This record gives sequence, C-alpha cells and structure tokens, in this order.
Amino acid sequence: MALLARRKNTSPRRLSGPGPDAHTLSAVMEAAVTAPDHGLLVPWHFILIPKDMRQALGRAFAAALIERDPGATEAQTTAAAEKADRAPCLLVAVMHADDGTSGIPDQERLVSLGCAIQNILLAATSMGYASGLTSGRSLGSNAVRSLLGLHPHHRAICFIALGTSSAPPRERQRPDPHSVLRVLSA
Repeated sequence: MALLARRKNTSPRRLSGPGPDAHTLSAVMEAAVTAPDHGLLVPWHFILIPKDMRQALGRAFAAALIERDPGATEAQTTAAAEKADRAPCLLVAVMHADDGTSGIPDQERLVSLGCAIQNILLAATSMGYASGLTSGRSLGSNAVRSLLGLHPHHRAICFIALGTSSAPPRERQRPDPHSVLRVLSA
C-alpha cells in the first residue's frame, strides 16, 4: 500500500535526468508483461522514443498541430515541438485493436494495456523514478502515426514519461475510497 500511495503523476516538465538505464527499463518491461491478458494476445506494445529521435517527434507534433489547425502560429508550432524533449525517458503505449479474428473486444484490450501501464508506473516508482502520463490529439495524427510506424489497427493511447522529479509532485486530493464502491442490492 505504501508503494501505491507514493506513486503520483509528475508532469514531464518536472522530470529531469537521470532516467532509467537499459537494465532498469528492461525490468520495467518485465513488470508490464505481468498484466492480465484475456486470450493471451498481448494486445499492446510500447515504443521507446530515444533522445536522437526527439527532434523527429517534435516535428511530428508540430505537423499534428497544423493538421488540426492550419492557422497555427509559429510560436504555437514551436511550443508543440518542444513537448517532445521534456522527459529523459519517453514511451508510447500502443493498443492493438480487434481485427475481428480473436473475439477479444477492444475494451478488454484497453484494460490489459491499462494494467501494463500501471505496472510500469509502479515498477518505476519502486525503483525511485517519477512518472507521468500524457495524451493529446497528436497521438491520432497522420504525422505521429507515421513516425511511430503504426498499423491501421494500432492506437497510440498515451505517452509514459519516466525520470527524476526536479520538483515535488503536486499533491492532489484522492477520492474517498468508499465513494467509488457501490454495493449491488435488491
């Protein structure tokens, strides 16, 4: 329970180095693959965006902004591009949507991916790293999908940022546990 309480979302802006090394990232991925997986499909994967690919990701973010807002200013596209370089370690969580052959619906695939993501976050926390999730409309853009090499049935769900917290995470009021539990009655 202490590990769960310690895990807090940290904005990628508040992450600095060091991030996890290759050995630590491998251990984090070992945690990911323990997620529940109905049908044993492994209906997801993760993409590591190394530092030498961050400029390309930044260009894709800028292109995604222009794709949805052709009137975006240079300042806005520059700000969008800068988001690519905020965390020392950046992963993309990708769900494999149902192609009609397995009978396992997308909501179960998404739950499995969510469990894998939570395992990554908890593993990183247990190793002393801070983490945060981000999403946004750019994940579905042609530019980002092309850069990531996604197939038509792949859906980029979120970014997972890992690193060292450069500032204490913001405290947030967590819901009362009793408020999220409902007992079915006749």
